[in-house]
Amino acid sequence: RTYDPAFAYEVAVIIEDGLARMYGPDPEDCFYYLTLYNENVSMPAMPAGVEDGIVRGLYRYREANTGTHRAQILASGMLMESALDAQRILGERFDVRADVWSATSYKLLREDALDCERWNRLHPRELPKVAYVAQQLDERSGPVVAVTDFLKLVPDQIARFVPGSFVSLGTDGYGLSDTRAAMRSYFEVDAAHIVVAVLHQLAIEGAIDARIAEDAIRDFELDPEASPPRLA
Repeated sequence: RTYDPAFAYEVAVIIEDGLARMYGPDPEDCFYYLTLYNENVSMPAMPAGVEDGIVRGLYRYREANTGTHRAQILASGMLMESALDAQRILGERFDVRADVWSATSYKLLREDALDCERWNRLHPRELPKVAYVAQQLDERSGPVVAVTDFLKLVPDQIARFVPGSFVSLGTDGYGLSDTRAAMRSYFEVDAAHIVVAVLHQLAIEGAIDARIAEDAIRDFELDPEASPPRLA
């Protein structure tokens, strides 16, 4: 059971779940893999009722309260900070209401979706089961942008199970030695690139003019002609 938690309370919930599964009255034959980070950030209190979502792989961490256009941002680990910055910018400057979700485990989300898909295939006359990720992400809530410190293929695991459009941002390419802020900009996973990704998806859907995304690229001083990080 693989997890990429963003907050200390998520780690606590996952460890508690692991102890119960592995050492409880009916122990399971499993093990847990947790990604932990050494970056100093403020750790918030746990919102009410999120324990099940943490363990299952996804829950809405912060709902946006302003904006005409809707979007969803999925973040893991320390890139939650970038996602929250992007949420603020989208609301204040672009009239976009972007909810931020903590994606604690894309692997578990995919496995649940595959299990539902298999069950539906083998029970064609039964009421179809709906994958947990599809239950959480409603296609009426706008495009989904997922950002991770891992390769894009990690969130891409759930792409075909997400209702509506989906795009992932990740750190495909070779690592370099620099500040965290510079590296996140280089790999295009910082707040500016999240904002542009959301605006671009909204433009594709016809919700906004493509010139808004183009203006954002210029305002954030992003280089559209720069070589992709995976090739640099």
